[in-house]
Amino acid sequence: MNILILGAGQVGSSVAANLASEANDITLVDAKTELLDDLRDRLDIQTVTGHASNPRVLVQAGIEDADMLIAVTNSDETNMVACQVAHTLFHTPTKIARVRSASYLSHRELFSNEAVPVDVLISPEQIISSYVHRLIEYPGALQVLDFADGKVQLVGIKAYYGGPLVGHAISTLREHVPNVDTRVAAIYRRGRGIVPKGNCVIEADDEVFFIAARKDIRVVMSELRRMEKPFKRIMLAGGGNIGMRLAQALEGNYQVKLLEQSKNRAQFLSRELNSSIVLLGDSADRDLLLEENIDQMDVFCALTNDDEANILSSMLAKELGARKVMSLINRPAYVDLIENQESIDVAISPQQVTIGALLTHVRRGDVVAVHALRRGAAEAIEAVAHGDSKTSKVVGRRIDEIELPEGATIGALARGDEVLMAHHDIVIQSEDHLILFLLDKKKIHEVEKLFQVGVTFI
Repeated sequence: MNILILGAGQVGSSVAANLASEANDITLVDAKTELLDDLRDRLDIQTVTGHASNPRVLVQAGIEDADMLIAVTNSDETNMVACQVAHTLFHTPTKIARVRSASYLSHRELFSNEAVPVDVLISPEQIISSYVHRLIEYPGALQVLDFADGKVQLVGIKAYYGGPLVGHAISTLREHVPNVDTRVAAIYRRGRGIVPKGNCVIEADDEVFFIAARKDIRVVMSELRRMEKPFKRIMLAGGGNIGMRLAQALEGNYQVKLLEQSKNRAQFLSRELNSSIVLLGDSADRDLLLEENIDQMDVFCALTNDDEANILSSMLAKELGARKVMSLINRPAYVDLIENQESIDVAISPQQVTIGALLTHVRRGDVVAVHALRRGAAEAIEAVAHGDSKTSKVVGRRIDEIELPEGATIGALARGDEVLMAHHDIVIQSEDHLILFLLDKKKIHEVEKLFQVGVTFI
């Protein structure tokens, strides 16, 4: 696929790295030459220096032959104008724009071919705040992902000493929860992915990804680790777009305190939020944290744009007694470092949280959801089966007859309102939504081919 990416910031460079590794033809546009030079040296991509919405620059970048435009500059207006130019002058088939402002997003009628022709809107702040919200809803989870309109969830947790299933084979899970149908999709042990077979024994500290109907998630979690008490008191550090969105989502069910350094921003937040307590101050101020009873907080979540500030304030909050600590960290090297420490419970990579929303529209076949896992090395995808036994490689076949690439597993499927775990004898029907787990994302094209319908299908 020929893809043109506008903006070489954290989102754009991350998207370029992910897509370039999958044999796509990538051209990256940005006004900063030095930034493009560095990315061109590291990635197999073309680069063009210039303003992202300028028609001459877009032509130089190959917009006339592009299958997709991904506009992810730091300017909403530039992204929107670029999509307008691509549509009007070059008839680009698919146009994706990053739009951060809630003022624009609240008027969805703006984004149509008759107004601003954006096919797909991406709001990283909304995606990240929803991601953190799910982690707060499920104490103990490392990752919580929705599929099939929320009917199915994939949850990653760390198995702890004392968990009922630790030390036992996966095949015994049904004995522990006889009334719940669930499936272990993957296990990561000391950083290495393991395809989960029935005789595989779960060890303490394994990262276990399991899939189940939404209503059964908490029961299965209790088998792998001691269940934590529900969270009640939340402290958020950073009142930017992410912090504000998250506070708005949480304040109806939790006691929320929000720390913000800027006086003007703090005043704005106090007007916008209903029941959250807005505090003016530095989240790394030890005295302030103690004064605000950090030791009674169930969750401390650092959400500023400064990685170092997030890491330091989170480590301080943990030292002072916060029950669970999460930190937003942009730099991949910092994420790797933090995951080897015990001072921060969950390191959240904005790029990896956001990339799935973009990959959904790049995947071939009818792929309706993509989630990056393990810092992008693995993926969980939701794909729809179409056709019949003559035109499809999956429809009309039992799950054990489907030729999946090495390291890929089918975890579950949604059939209408019904959720079915992927047992070997289930026969796939047309329009089934299959949830697959790939230990190696490089195998994605082999999976895509399985869901592409033959030419005889009408």
